[in-house]
Parts: sequence; structure tokens; C-alpha cells
Amino acid sequence: MRGARGKVSFGQPLAPRSWFRVGGPADCLFQPADGDDLASALSRLSPELPVTTLGACSNVIIRDGGLSGLVVRLGGAFAAIVTEEEGLVVGGAALDATVAETAAAAGLAGLEFLAGIPGSIGGAVRMNAGAYGSDMATVLDWAEIVTRDGGLVRLHAGDLRFGYRHSALTDGSVVVRARLRATAGDRADIAARIADVRAARESAQPVRARTGGSTFRNPDAATSQLKAWQLIDAAGCRGLTIGGAQVSEKHCNFLINTGGATAADLETLGETVRKRVMEQSGVSLHWEIKRLGIPSTETGGAA
Repeated sequence: MRGARGKVSFGQPLAPRSWFRVGGPADCLFQPADGDDLASALSRLSPELPVTTLGACSNVIIRDGGLSGLVVRLGGAFAAIVTEEEGLVVGGAALDATVAETAAAAGLAGLEFLAGIPGSIGGAVRMNAGAYGSDMATVLDWAEIVTRDGGLVRLHAGDLRFGYRHSALTDGSVVVRARLRATAGDRADIAARIADVRAARESAQPVRARTGGSTFRNPDAATSQLKAWQLIDAAGCRGLTIGGAQVSEKHCNFLINTGGATAADLETLGETVRKRVMEQSGVSLHWEIKRLGIPSTETGGAA
């Protein structure tokens, strides 16, 4: 990381940065000063070195052995939000909820759903995050990406080939900026819709627990008419525990760290849920939460 202007640290603990509060350290953690610093650093790295980008860490399980290679964490330089007449230009580190609030204050409608999605815009673009009737594919004009080799490209929504909780972004690429479409609206009406989204999330999800986003994707309609949580409930997994990890009693498509969980506890619990659902319904659930890093040999984490 010679020549980098941002902060570089080695062996940095990642658990305090994760919503689950689990995970081992980063081999090398890089917090770039700006987009040019990030591009320059990536251009100088060996192509074989793995690069992992962490956003708000709201939908990841970082395994107990930590993350090898370079871990990129975008800071305040990437959190700017600029309002325009029919949209916003936002940094990859801007929090989804903050973007929704900024749009509301500017009288811009159509981004209220972001108030119900924990995380940052970079992760939302990568995963085509969505909730409450909308998703990133619906509102994204373009995203600026620093590629693994240090190039800077602007990709339009069609280039990203969005699918359900999926985009075509390649590993090692970093979303540094995006433009989101919005329309003029009444500030009070927009604020009321955001309040409704937050109330719905608060009533249905374990938002005050050490948790992440939805654990599993909902099956497509051709596979099952039931949502993931319904399949999990029918398989008798509500409240199921392994070590310090628990399937939420409030919403059983959420895993919870009850206080002493390891990443291996959480991942093993998730795989146990998948097995029971398959045995009960014949449906194979697919992880929506990203599981990153090296399983610890001491904890015996699931691969």
C-alpha cells in the first residue's frame, strides 16, 4: 500500500464493524482518502490479491478466521449527497436511511423505501437491495465503479443486469458514486411514507438485536408460493438456537447474535435451517446474507 493517502492498518478487528458483532480481523484494512486514492491503490496491487469491499456490514457474516488480502472500507469522503432537480447523486458510503431523509427534506419522492433497508448505497447497488415495493433497479440512473484493476467506469442501470438481490458487478469492484431518480413531491407526504416504512420494519423485524438483513432470499414463484420466513416457520425453526445464535422469534428469516455467538454459530444455524426446510418442503433456500472470509479452525465454522 505504498503511496496510499488513506488509512492503512493490519490485523484490524472487524467484529466491532459488523452488525452481527462477529468475525476475525482483516489482513490489511484500507480506508481510501477519495476515489483517486482508491483507484491508484488498486492499480498497483497484484491481480492475485483478493480484494473485499465492506460497506455498513449490515448484511454480511464475517467468518471467524477473518478476511485475507485487502479489505476496502469507504469512509466519509464517499458519503456525500447532492440533491438535483429530479434525483440525487450519492456516495457509495452514504447510508440508505440518510439518502431517504435527504430526499424527503428536498421534496423528492420515490426513495422512501431506502428508509427500511439497513446499509449503504454501494451495497444496495451491488445487491439490488429492495423493500416495501421498490428496489435499486427501479431508481438507479448510473453508478460509478472503481474496477479491480483501478479503472473508473460509469455503468447505467441496464449495464448492471439487475436481478432479484443481484447485479453483474464483478468481485473486487467498488461502487463509489451513484445517481438515483426521484420526482417532486410534498414534503409532508414523503415524510409520512418514511414514517410508515420505519413503523412497519420496527413491528416486523428484530431491529434492536444484533442481526443482519434477511438471511435467505424468497424462492421464485415457480419453486414455492411461500416466502422464506413461512417455509422456515413451517419447518419448526422459529427460535432455534445453536451456541449463541438464534433464529428470531419475531421474524424467522432473521438470525440473531444473542450475545456470545461466533460466526460459525450463525452460519451453522443457517445451514441447519436450510436442511430442515429442504426436508420439510423440498425447497432449497439460498443465502441472501453474504458469508465472507476464512472459517476458524478453532471454532469449526461451516465452509
